[in-house]
Amino acid sequence: MPSKGPQLVSIGRVGKPHGLKGAFFVERPSEDPDRFAVGATMLAGGAAATVVESKLSGGRPVIRLDREVERGAELQIPRAELPPLPADTYYAFELVGLEVSESGGRTLGRVREVVSGVANDVLELDSGLALPMVEECIEIVDLAAARIVVSTGFVEPDQARES
Repeated sequence: MPSKGPQLVSIGRVGKPHGLKGAFFVERPSEDPDRFAVGATMLAGGAAATVVESKLSGGRPVIRLDREVERGAELQIPRAELPPLPADTYYAFELVGLEVSESGGRTLGRVREVVSGVANDVLELDSGLALPMVEECIEIVDLAAARIVVSTGFVEPDQARES
């Protein structure tokens, strides 16, 4: 099966500066702290960079790279560097763009973003709907068919997109 999705995966963005030596907060950081350890390599704004300083401030990663990067620049790694996941577990980027429908066939929209919540992640759809990533809601995630099937009852009848 050919791989779908991006060949580069975001692990964060260059955020606001921290200190005077070029360090910065990482916005929307990867949950894997090793991605920001000293010596870790990544693409920053599309060019190779290496972490030369790393710490936490207020629980958020602060890093300095071996070169300057603009605020807002994407921090990425090749998809091939991601570790394999257990069955029925997915990277958030794999779900973005998938069509979501109810088990009865009603189309609800496409996943625009996967947002981390306090109790569980939430699928935000391009139709404005938000669905919890919980076992009671999500019936099927089929990456090969680019679709997610959810249980009925999580969306009011008049909230769904017309098919």
